[in-house]
Amino acid sequence: MANLTTQPYKGTRDYYPEDKRVQNYIFDTWRRIVERYGYQEYGAPMVESMDLFLAKSGDELVNEQTYSFTDRGDRTVAIRPEMTPSISRMVAARRQELGYPARLYSIANFMRYERPQRGREREFWQLNADIFGVEGALADAEIVEMADEVMKAFGAKEDMYVIRVNHRGLIDQLMSKYLGLDKTQANKLIKLLDKKDKITADEFANAAHDIVANKQTLAKLSTLVKMKTVDELPEELAGSDGVKQLKELFRLFSKAKMTNVKFDITLMRGFDYYTGMVFEIFDLHPDNNRAMFGGGRYDGLVGLFGVDPVATVGFAPGLTPTELFLRSHKLLPKLRPSTEVGIIVVDDSMTQALDIVRQLRGEGVNVAIDTTGRKIDKQIKSVVKSSIPYIVFVGADEVREEIYTFKDVATTDEQKMSLERIISRVKDHRVKREIVDDDDLFSED
Repeated sequence: MANLTTQPYKGTRDYYPEDKRVQNYIFDTWRRIVERYGYQEYGAPMVESMDLFLAKSGDELVNEQTYSFTDRGDRTVAIRPEMTPSISRMVAARRQELGYPARLYSIANFMRYERPQRGREREFWQLNADIFGVEGALADAEIVEMADEVMKAFGAKEDMYVIRVNHRGLIDQLMSKYLGLDKTQANKLIKLLDKKDKITADEFANAAHDIVANKQTLAKLSTLVKMKTVDELPEELAGSDGVKQLKELFRLFSKAKMTNVKFDITLMRGFDYYTGMVFEIFDLHPDNNRAMFGGGRYDGLVGLFGVDPVATVGFAPGLTPTELFLRSHKLLPKLRPSTEVGIIVVDDSMTQALDIVRQLRGEGVNVAIDTTGRKIDKQIKSVVKSSIPYIVFVGADEVREEIYTFKDVATTDEQKMSLERIISRVKDHRVKREIVDDDDLFSED
């Protein structure tokens, strides 16, 4: 029998305590912001019928990236590669019972069979936040503003990222009416524009020529990709619904004083189900210059389940891209373990030490006790390795006098104090730590 590997499955991560602290910090920040906007949490199954994704997730995702299998009931099922079809199914199931606007969010993990690379894994975690039942620019603006608020909650400044916005209705008009492309050409060009920032200018030009042979059309395309504002669009498109909606959207962004929102005619978003506004947030750090996350309007998915369509717009930031952003910009605060005190038993005082542990826990202090009976130096090393900030030594003398040696691991300072004083000291430290972490988060370092 071959030796088992200690490595996780390719494209997945192990989350040791220090990694889990980062994950929880990001999740807690997401949750705090979306709940401030009135969004309520839901959950959905990890496994869904394959038909759900075949209906609208796109050929590449379904045929090349989905983990699918036949279950024991001979049903073809898939581990969810995204949440949008699942929440659309859930809304369709209770369409008449929900109060609209329905603001819903989840934080969940997904699987896609794709090539692992920086910021992209086969198992990934993301926040999904969607508002159902509202048409028009106000809901679109709320989602983009909330995404911006998420970034700022991590301490991000506006010169660290840019929000790029486009409209799928405008894209469709550009392809058919303005450029005169057929459906096949349009689909190919959309996919090409979607990866424009990942290839060189020559590669883009050559690929565009392969799709569109007409020189006049290529000249139009070349002019379009250089446009920076909605007002620069050609007159033939100025009266379109997409342009009108974009102008209203940018008016709302201006009122919200969002200065780093930009129009980007090349922004496509990969999924076929988008019907209106689409956006992406791009990291501007030179070491991590990439699209982080995005979202948009998809008004047709709920209607696939045999009910009337429900207007929907949402977004989905991922855990790993967010972590990369925080590390690149040095915005990740010092995250300490939840365990506050390590109890070290000096002699045969385990019974008394356990009583003390119960008292501390009863007062809300997070305590770990070493029950191995090892030598004191090994117990201390274990506490240090676990990043526990304080040590309390318990032996016969301490129990008799009710005065304990309290050690600060970081400074190695030791003091004798009562249990009541220890509890007060730990809680004071807890409050100060929260203040310091906030200062760290918004520092310029």
